Amino acid sequence: MERHVQAFLNKLSLASVAVATFTLLLLFLRPPPQTCLPPTAAARHRFPRSSCDAAARREFLPLDKKNKRLWSSRAFRGQVLSYRTFFGSIRDLGLLRNDSKVLCVSAGAGHEVMALSESGVADVTGVELIDSPPLVSRADPHNLPFFDGVFDLAFSGHLEEALFPSRFAAEMERTVRVGGACVVVVAEWGDAEVEEIVGLFRKSRFLGAANVTLIGLKMTRIVMRVKAAS
Repeated sequence: MERHVQAFLNKLSLASVAVATFTLLLLFLRPPPQTCLPPTAAARHRFPRSSCDAAARREFLPLDKKNKRLWSSRAFRGQVLSYRTFFGSIRDLGLLRNDSKVLCVSAGAGHEVMALSESGVADVTGVELIDSPPLVSRADPHNLPFFDGVFDLAFSGHLEEALFPSRFAAEMERTVRVGGACVVVVAEWGDAEVEEIVGLFRKSRFLGAANVTLIGLKMTRIVMRVKAAS
């Protein structure tokens, strides 16, 4: 009986070795897996974050080509044209000239920066938490990296989204010279809400508010002039 059992175990061991050997041969003979990138592209691409995702297959675009594609899009051009019309109304108020130094706070992709530049304003600075070169540099709107009173006009369309609105407004005021202007646009609001916004600009005098249409949205434009320290 023991001999039969031993013989069976020997056969079982031989069968296991044969299966293992066959499996190893299959693994060695199996062709390499297909990748998302051709072999010649390995040096030009970073390792993809996920296998064969669309982002990994896309060719890397130099910044100038990426910007050219973005700036020529219908959506981008439409917003730039809307901002040009908006800033034309600021010119009509006598608060903006071609030689004005303008700061755009929370400027996003730079629509307002481009609009001002295209309308003839030579010195325009855009800042945002995430930069968008060459139009917008990285800076914290709550702690702007500029000296006091270096700009003639500060503009923002994103005061409502600020983490600390009072600090945001104070920094806009600080960077604008006495006699210069702070201009913000917010959702279309009534008098009570406008007063709240004006109250954030403690060193400025309220010049006026008006309902406007900007980038296809109904909004309220609020204009203040920075006063001399009392």
